[in-house]
Amino acid sequence: MARLSQGRPYSISQLTAGSRLTRQAITKHLRVLEGAGIVYHLRAGRESRFEFAPEAIRGIREYLDEVTQQWDQALSRLKALVEQ
Repeated sequence: MARLSQGRPYSISQLTAGSRLTRQAITKHLRVLEGAGIVYHLRAGRESRFEFAPEAIRGIREYLDEVTQQWDQALSRLKALVEQ
């Protein structure tokens, strides 16, 4: 995901380089991420290139930011109550 989030497509060979994971393992991970809509692939000749789809997780990020804000507010109220 770190490589894919750099904003350009990568082939499975490029994603495998420098990793201890096999091409087969990376392919399985990519297919799961693709099924979740987090990555998509493009055909370039005989090669598939995978690219990150940030819009797929934007909603999740917004939700987590909202929950974080609610917790921060609740903890601030609790702190104020305890300190009184």
